[in-house]
Amino acid sequence: MVQPLSFGTFPTPLESAPRLAAALGLDELWIKRDDLIGLGGGGNKARKLRYLGAEALAAGATTLITIGAAQSNHARATAAVAARLGLGCVLVLAGDPPAGPRGNVLLDRLAGAEIIWAGDRPPASVAAEEHERRDGAFLIPLGGSSRTAVRAYAECARELTAAVEFDRVVVALGSGGTMAGLVAELGASRVLGVDVGAVPDPAKAVRDLLDAAPGELVIDRGRIGPGYATVTSAVRDALRLAASTEGLFLDPIYTGRALAGLRANAGSGGRVVFLHTGGLPGLFGTEQPILTAE
Repeated sequence: MVQPLSFGTFPTPLESAPRLAAALGLDELWIKRDDLIGLGGGGNKARKLRYLGAEALAAGATTLITIGAAQSNHARATAAVAARLGLGCVLVLAGDPPAGPRGNVLLDRLAGAEIIWAGDRPPASVAAEEHERRDGAFLIPLGGSSRTAVRAYAECARELTAAVEFDRVVVALGSGGTMAGLVAELGASRVLGVDVGAVPDPAKAVRDLLDAAPGELVIDRGRIGPGYATVTSAVRDALRLAASTEGLFLDPIYTGRALAGLRANAGSGGRVVFLHTGGLPGLFGTEQPILTAE
């Protein structure tokens, strides 16, 4: 079993958010700042890539290949890790190239990644072809979600339990690896995953990554709106609420949806950890309006 790479500072900070807690009707709210992991803009993908990068090096890889949406945080983190390790990087991104690089795409290019736009083809198919034809290529799945990467968020769960007492963790749910790691350590009932619409069946994605049946997963699927890349009014409100109460900046696809889900499921009281999985560069890459007219 590979040992994780040493980049980043761990455990990541855990900050109290009393003003946001009061606005949500919670007794206590803690923010787990995985957005502050110290490589490539941070975020949960950087934590996973400590394990995936070690796995790639152990396999003798010379190039990392992965897939994602145009503004993929995972792709950006993979590009940064490849640069840190002196490896090549190929990112297969969905759709066609934008008019100009911005947000995560700009950071991908700065890190030296080769970007292949999949057009109307499934990015996974294009990536599989690239993997087959390139010597020394190591293929990382969507979102960095693999059984190896689950260890990263079991580790995060242990950091939490060592630091604070809490009832539930709330996290954005995309490809499943982050939630799976938390569930593996904390149990299904203590983790609320807020679906962002990245995969058709997020519950299956989580279960497939775990060695044992996790029990009944707690998933909020009501924050997606018309689709993955859209920004709903509830998410806009969540972005504004976090920023205006705590100076906490979220992104519109992952953490904004997660906070909207927390707000809808807060109930009365309780002690909650909100896992800040990063993604801020995506805020500057979205083509949808974030601030509406007052």
